[in-house]
Amino acid sequence: MKYLLDTHTWIWWHAHPARLSSKVKTLIANPKRYDELLLSAISVWEFCKLLEKGRLGISCDPEEWLDTALAMPKLRLVPLSPRIAYRSTVLPQPSPSDPADQIVVATAREENAAILSKDETIRRYAHVRALW
Repeated sequence: MKYLLDTHTWIWWHAHPARLSSKVKTLIANPKRYDELLLSAISVWEFCKLLEKGRLGISCDPEEWLDTALAMPKLRLVPLSPRIAYRSTVLPQPSPSDPADQIVVATAREENAAILSKDETIRRYAHVRALW
């Protein structure tokens, strides 16, 4: 099974693991429980925007943090391809209204992956699998 980390899930795993559900924490901690973890490139951008706006603080160099956070076992960074960009704009309605969430959902659909997310909008979206 493949799982796509929502932005907050990826950040919390590295910065605030206590915020994760026990189910998600157990899953991520054991690479034998999944074939692959995915991360949309938009999540890296969202992380950087949170830093820029002062909504997230870290105690090390952001590029070092990114290098470490992207070195998770079985993690694959999924680029924002033209196909995913297009498909994020034609999701079955009602789709999430946040553009980054639309890209995360479109990425999960393209990759046939379940999203690990606390976001109720994503979890209630009928056209993607999501766990928390």
